[in-house]
Amino acid sequence: MQAVAVQSATVQNTSESKRELPASMVERMTLILDAFDGAGSRLTLEEVACRTGLPRSTVHRILDQMVRLEWVDHASFGYCLGRRAKSLGASDNGHSRIREAAAPLLHELHLQTGMVAHLAILDRGDCIYLDKIGGQLAATLTSRVGGRVPAYITACGKAILAGLEPEHVDAFYGTHLVRRTERTIPDLATLHQELGRIRQRHGLAFETGEAQNGMACVGAAVRSPVGPVAGISLCGPARPGHLERVAPLVADAARDISRILHPELGTPRRARRATAEPTQSWSPQAMERLVATQSGQWM
Repeated sequence: MQAVAVQSATVQNTSESKRELPASMVERMTLILDAFDGAGSRLTLEEVACRTGLPRSTVHRILDQMVRLEWVDHASFGYCLGRRAKSLGASDNGHSRIREAAAPLLHELHLQTGMVAHLAILDRGDCIYLDKIGGQLAATLTSRVGGRVPAYITACGKAILAGLEPEHVDAFYGTHLVRRTERTIPDLATLHQELGRIRQRHGLAFETGEAQNGMACVGAAVRSPVGPVAGISLCGPARPGHLERVAPLVADAARDISRILHPELGTPRRARRATAEPTQSWSPQAMERLVATQSGQWM
């Protein structure tokens, strides 16, 4: 009788444990989303299973579906919240915070160089401009705040794409890319070559006449601990050697904005005073390597 009672209690406990697991897909998805501490949280499959109490195979199956639907992103480090999940946390996906952090540095870039400063975010392969500062010169550019353009035709867009996994870039575009000008990158293979050069330059991207004839741009990505969240750029009339001189300013500004948004990345530099000739924070040797891998070699 005692053995029967123990067996009965074990069956009852097992049955109760099974009943405690949520039956509906909505409940299970909610458990998985709640497992993440915030937008910057990164978890492995095992960590998600441990936090939710769901079987590992179940978690893996649901995560695959959530990745396809953009509720969750999957990269080499594991899983993090995706575009849809992040959009529920703020009415503008956090764009106001990015714009607020970037605005003083964009103004500084414009004052230092006289060029047009842009801030943009990536949305399904396109760049959406959040800010544009440039005085009278800005009127000569086709870009506009709120406007959408393919990311691969802009310097800030290419800088963001260079920070993504290649398969994510592939998912955005077909093998044939729509060309804005004769200098626009024509296909996916060439785009990946260009993104490789941007990585060699530690994230600096260039474009000359790819978005608008006669105009040139240099850009860099604004980063979080898990990847790029935005991009900034300086644009103006194409002049030999000019982009290389202002490129370090763009790189430093992007780094400062990243650190303002994510203090764990380090303390931002103090704002530099505007000078007639931009002071290079990079060594001459580094600048020579940068020029050697300038954009446009695919032409």
